[in-house]
Amino acid sequence: MNDLPRASIFIVDDHELIRRGLRELVNGATDMQVCGEAGTAAEAMRLIPRCSPDVTVLDLTLPDGNGIELIKRLCAHDPDMRILVASMHDEEVFAERALLAGAMGYINKQETAERILDGIRRILKGKVFLSPRMTERLVRDFAGHPPAVGHSPVERLSDRELEVFELIGHGMRTTEIAESLNLSVKTIETYRAHIKQKLKLESSAALTRSAVQWSLEAR
Repeated sequence: MNDLPRASIFIVDDHELIRRGLRELVNGATDMQVCGEAGTAAEAMRLIPRCSPDVTVLDLTLPDGNGIELIKRLCAHDPDMRILVASMHDEEVFAERALLAGAMGYINKQETAERILDGIRRILKGKVFLSPRMTERLVRDFAGHPPAVGHSPVERLSDRELEVFELIGHGMRTTEIAESLNLSVKTIETYRAHIKQKLKLESSAALTRSAVQWSLEAR
């Protein structure tokens, strides 16, 4: 028997099937176990401080908030919080944002089960976990080398602009986005204008089409 204490893992994902799969994966390992789950940002903020997990595995797309903002809030509450982002979103767009927000790693949900466990174990040791491609990119950026061609234009958006862009892709209207983010309608309209400018979109209809397409691809 293994008498060593098992690391506690908290799962944040809005899909019950994904949570179940991660729960079975984690609980099937001999060195870790799930201590709690949440399907929304509000639940995560309420439950994670109570559970004090060793690692939180967190998706970026949540029905009541943006994962990047959730990471910032969790790390503001506990600077020692260890978070692994597990998402279908483009790593090139979100990995660096997640790290800057306070996460310690980023992995695509399509990775193998063993790779996900490796990511959790690496973060448990206090190390950063990224794909080799993303690690190389960040090293190149740090060294001052020009980025490779083919990066997504969405990378030009700020965190808040990206959050608004994502909500547009979910079919939310300006007033709904303003209410969701506790911002004024005028502020959201300003964000929309900035997004159109950065993505070189000529109309609100083009913005909506682009946001919906991006959101579908990210899922």
